[in-house]
Amino acid sequence: MALRLQHSDRALHQELCPQPTAARLVFEMLEQFRVESHVDDAMRGVRANLSRRFLHWSREFEASTLTGTSQGILLFTIAQMGRARITAEPMAAAVEDLIESTRFELAPRIGAPLAALRRQRFSQSGFAGPARAIAEEIAARCDELETQETRSSRAGSRRPAFALLFEHEHDDDGVPTAAYGRSSALEAAEGGYRVFTKAHDQQRHAADLVRPGLLREYRQRLDEDIARQRINVPRLGRALGTLLSTQVLDGSDSGAEEGRIDGSRLALLVTSPAERRVFRSERTAARTDATVTFLVDCSGSMKEHSLALSVLVDVFARALELAGARCEILGFTTGAWNGGRVRKEWLRAGRPEQPGRLNEVRHLVFKDADTSWRRARPEIAGLLKRDLFREGIDGEAVDWACGRLNGGGQDSGAQRRLLLVLSDGSPMDGATALANDHQYLEHHLREVVAGHEAAGSAEIFGLGVGLDLGPYYRRSTSLDLSSGTTSAVVGQVLALLAARR
Repeated sequence: MALRLQHSDRALHQELCPQPTAARLVFEMLEQFRVESHVDDAMRGVRANLSRRFLHWSREFEASTLTGTSQGILLFTIAQMGRARITAEPMAAAVEDLIESTRFELAPRIGAPLAALRRQRFSQSGFAGPARAIAEEIAARCDELETQETRSSRAGSRRPAFALLFEHEHDDDGVPTAAYGRSSALEAAEGGYRVFTKAHDQQRHAADLVRPGLLREYRQRLDEDIARQRINVPRLGRALGTLLSTQVLDGSDSGAEEGRIDGSRLALLVTSPAERRVFRSERTAARTDATVTFLVDCSGSMKEHSLALSVLVDVFARALELAGARCEILGFTTGAWNGGRVRKEWLRAGRPEQPGRLNEVRHLVFKDADTSWRRARPEIAGLLKRDLFREGIDGEAVDWACGRLNGGGQDSGAQRRLLLVLSDGSPMDGATALANDHQYLEHHLREVVAGHEAAGSAEIFGLGVGLDLGPYYRRSTSLDLSSGTTSAVVGQVLALLAARR
């Protein structure tokens, strides 16, 4: 407040400020960053406090899962770009990863006025020109996104990110809903979903991407957190055994008083006419004949949840083994940001319209169904490797995981095949969205899930990390991992499986 009073003329600010709500809010934010940049170098404590306050705001914003919405990530990105440019303070590496694709999209739109902000920071009127240009551009983009979401999302499913942030309002259930829209590009394309090229796609094991020494460190960290959570794994195994087991024939018993007649005992009817134990009864036993796959979204926004997710899948993998079920732990990400080599090839080809998926898919195997939990322990800890997390092509990942459940590299004879997808947002790949439309991957994911469920190839469940994944998965629940993978979180997953049995 003191900086604002000292370095900003209120009357001039009101005169220069744009009127539309979204533009005004962005303009106000940039003006605040401008006055904060005036802190004298000798006042290191003040500068540190301002940096900590912004860092706290950034973490709160990420924790709210607003970065999983189109408007939310747009606002978050302009806040990070604006403050870094005006104050010359670098962004955190994790933040750079999270906003990379959105920053790439914004660069041609606001590059020139953004570059002028720091040069004009000592002149309120001079600063207002580029700041207003940025604010109006962001507001226009927000209007486009809101129009698309209003047209294509479920009515009343969520409110715009700007309202959530600045009005501090919350939905009645406190859990935001994943954005979803129909893609005009996908609907118009002959043959449906497209892939520009699969030449650079990969399927890799975690052990090939993380050095052994680092895997050991991650495993130790994971074991320590599992011990702190004090989850009763044998009890979980028994519960899973009950949920996943079915009654199967396990032989028969002779000498029964009812059932089918036992030919070997018919002579008793002659020698002992009153004898009733001349029947054979079938014997049944509970048997777990199921394969369960955990598919982890390894997109940038999931980094902060990597430890809790690792605990969750590790505990369930161990418990499923105790229950007699097979288990796979898979992940999906991209090989690069902003399309990587695929986008470069598309540019060299002359930018053909509607190229489809425009990035390098990378599918990760942390544990396959044929490997025991004990042998897979180090690789499971590879989920803690933060630079594996980039962007997400969810639909193809679900298709790949279902393919493995149905015989792709493993026994397809399991009576029950369950796929649990862990994600904190809608599919997002910057290059694909820019070249097609922002709903392209969302639409494809919903088509893939519906197709596999209709075919009966797998029971698919959505485990949303602080998010309702209902628009994509008919069977879903929202997990609160703010305190890690607690017994309550484990209970939620069990309840979801039990309710959909």
